[in-house]
Amino acid sequence: MSSPVPGRRAGRFFFLLAWIAGLYLATRFFAGWEQREENPNQVVGSQHGQGYVEVNLLSNRQGHFVADGRVNGQKVQFMVDTGATFVAVPEPVARRLELERGMPVALNTANGRTQGYQTQLASLQLGDITLKGVRAVVMPGLDDEQILLGMSALKQLEFTQRGGNLLLRQTTK
Repeated sequence: MSSPVPGRRAGRFFFLLAWIAGLYLATRFFAGWEQREENPNQVVGSQHGQGYVEVNLLSNRQGHFVADGRVNGQKVQFMVDTGATFVAVPEPVARRLELERGMPVALNTANGRTQGYQTQLASLQLGDITLKGVRAVVMPGLDDEQILLGMSALKQLEFTQRGGNLLLRQTTK
């Protein structure tokens, strides 16, 4: 009986290795594509003009404006919510950011009444727009990783929505 040809065994090994590498690369590509579809604003650019800073956000497939930014210098993800009175921080994110829980506050949400806790963000950054001392609420039971960017931040900016674009403008003078 003859033994298997050494070159054939190596060929099968490399063929299998190529398939595994191809599947890995395809998985990485489609995961990145899906993430860009959910958050088309992973890199937020800014434009500076005479006395203002502007940030233009694109909507995702669902029509939401999701963008990466920073709270107290740490990277976070925002979802713009003009219907929210305050910036709403999910409790797990608040723990990671080491936000203090202040006085309890009753809140009306889309899911009914709930209790949150007042807090204040030393800084909130979206592109080159930076806001200081922003009122927020820590939201127990909000399991998402996205911070809802509510009116306590947005009222400090001018904003215009047209089609799938949201233009935020901060006056710098």
